[in-house]
Amino acid sequence: MPLGRKSVEMATDTNTDADAGFAGDPAHMSLEDLRAERDRLRQIEDAVSFVRRLAQGRIDLVSAMLNSRRDGTGEVSVADIVRSGVGPAPGTGSARPPRETDVEADHPLLIEFENLCDRLGFDDMSESSTDRLMELEAGLRAFESEQSEIRRRLFGQIDALTAELVERYKSGAASVDTLLDS
Repeated sequence: MPLGRKSVEMATDTNTDADAGFAGDPAHMSLEDLRAERDRLRQIEDAVSFVRRLAQGRIDLVSAMLNSRRDGTGEVSVADIVRSGVGPAPGTGSARPPRETDVEADHPLLIEFENLCDRLGFDDMSESSTDRLMELEAGLRAFESEQSEIRRRLFGQIDALTAELVERYKSGAASVDTLLDS
C-alpha cells in the first residue's frame, strides 16, 4: 500500500483516498454541514502539513550528512547539523495565512511517520553507510511527496467548500447574522 494512501486512510478514518473527499455536492449541503466538513478537512490538513514539515526537516538533516561525506569535510553530528541551520528559509509553501496547528503526539499520521523513520534508521544515521543514508533520504522524500499531494487535494476540497460558503453569503442564501447567533 503506498504511503500516501495509508496516510489519508489513517488521517480520515473513513476515506481511503484524498479524492473521496466530502460526500455530495457542496451546493446541496446545509450551511452547518458545509462548515463542519470544512473544519474536518482543515484538521486533516493540519496533521498532513505538520508531518510534511517534519519530513522536510529530517530530509534537510540527512542531506547535510550526505553532503558532509561527499565534500570530504568529515563526519558531523546531528547536533552540528542542527546548529548550522540547514535548509532553505522557512516558508509555508502556500499563499494561505498560517493557522495554529494542534496535532496530538498519538495522531495516527504522526505515528506512521515515526514508524517510517524507525524502519529507515533515522536515529542511527550518524553511523549509517552512505548507501543507507541515500535510502533514508529517498524514503523521506517519497513520504514528503505523498503528503504534499494529499495536501494539495485537501486544499482543493477546502476551497470548494469555502467557495460555496462565500457564494451563499454573496447571494443572500446565508447571513452573517447566523454566525453571530452561534
